[in-house]
Amino acid sequence: MAMERFLEREIVFANGAIGEAIEFESAGPANFHDILNGADVPKITIDGKLFLPPDHDGSPLPCVIVVPGSVGVAESHLMHTETLCAAGYAAFIVDPFGARSVAVTYDDQTQFSFAASAYDVLAAVKTMAARPEVDASRIGLQGHSRGGAAVVQAAMKAMQRTVLGEGEAIKAVYGVYPWAGQQFLNPDIGNVTMRIVIGEQDEWCSPQQAQGYSQAIRLASALGRRGDLTFKMYEGAHHSYDRRQGMENFPTATVAPRAPTVYIDDAGAFIDPITGTANPAGTDRDFMVYAAKAGFMVTGAQLGSSGTLADQFREDMLGFWEGAL
Repeated sequence: MAMERFLEREIVFANGAIGEAIEFESAGPANFHDILNGADVPKITIDGKLFLPPDHDGSPLPCVIVVPGSVGVAESHLMHTETLCAAGYAAFIVDPFGARSVAVTYDDQTQFSFAASAYDVLAAVKTMAARPEVDASRIGLQGHSRGGAAVVQAAMKAMQRTVLGEGEAIKAVYGVYPWAGQQFLNPDIGNVTMRIVIGEQDEWCSPQQAQGYSQAIRLASALGRRGDLTFKMYEGAHHSYDRRQGMENFPTATVAPRAPTVYIDDAGAFIDPITGTANPAGTDRDFMVYAAKAGFMVTGAQLGSSGTLADQFREDMLGFWEGAL
């Protein structure tokens, strides 16, 4: 029996907001080099749902695009989308998996590339910017885990310029426990306001890599006197600490939080961490095979929330968007 796609679900929030299904064209680049060099890559139509406050008077609203992680669109992502909609934002939640016939990626992150995930985000920005209900000058991105990696990479000036054209369409980014195993060597985010948050006990994504990328982005912004980045680490928090659910073990999850960082040069090529050589044809799979052979890959990881962490997240999320958009 075929799994019901997010596109087909009817979702109505407590405030009466009804999700409008929207399909849009994205692509499947093999890596960031494909994107930055205009390679001819396969196109794919993916989808999401747009929620507008029921009392909205038709004037353009600031919009937050919510991007899920390796479990696909989960109840926690819908919860955050509902919170944002209730706070007066247009909220568009993206489903990167349904059109690709992918259920989850936590047991195999190579089903489609991290570059494709970032491209999905930029395609969603382009789609929302064209909507009359959305203020194209106030579009923000909120991504979780793999989605966190996607929104951070999509915010890079080179990525925006290549996919969206001149003139930045992304105003702010909220990267929620992003995987930072791939990092642009010169991470210029232009005028984007960015915040990265992660739990100190995260077993899926390295807190140290998230710290390192945050600092590199902060330094790049300071040098260019542009943009703004803040970082927060939550004491005692695990992956998905924003969920209102207890801890859960995923025995088939394949993670490598101790693997070396793979850097991306200005042309989008992955730089081999051992040889230091940039390879335009390099892919996620190449480095995941390396991580497995080097003994960095482990199976089994837990995620979930405890205490007041979910409430702390909600407060931080709303505070960020109030200030950023």
